Amino acid sequence: MGATTDPAADTAAVAKLGFKPGQLVQEFGWDEHVDDDFRVAVEELTGNELLDEDADDVADVVLCWFRGGDGDLGDALVDAITNLTDGGIVWLLTPKKGRPGHVTAAEIDEAAPSVGLHATSSVSASANWAGTRMTTPKSGRR
Repeated sequence: MGATTDPAADTAAVAKLGFKPGQLVQEFGWDEHVDDDFRVAVEELTGNELLDEDADDVADVVLCWFRGGDGDLGDALVDAITNLTDGGIVWLLTPKKGRPGHVTAAEIDEAAPSVGLHATSSVSASANWAGTRMTTPKSGRR
């Protein structure tokens, strides 16, 4: 489930997800199976390296790679929003249906509100990964 082979497709996917130059993006759940070309496209579009899980910077966007078997999705989302700016976006990236580690929409819909997030849309992020866009309520989560 690693990298794709079409950098233009990755750039288009990243732009479609709404990434913008100058944004700080923090990444959670990285392992050797994530889509590295997608990650590089995010860095190229934003002009910043991805912040790792231990960074203390306030992030505009969080990429949260999550596979079934990674533990509790709610716990992963709590970690993901720790440094998220008010009004920031979480992109939950999960393996597409039929791939090992697939996470159902029902699991996502159950976990998101329990941590104060609202799943707003789902897209194909890359060849093997689906993306679910999550936001905090308009009134803020704090």
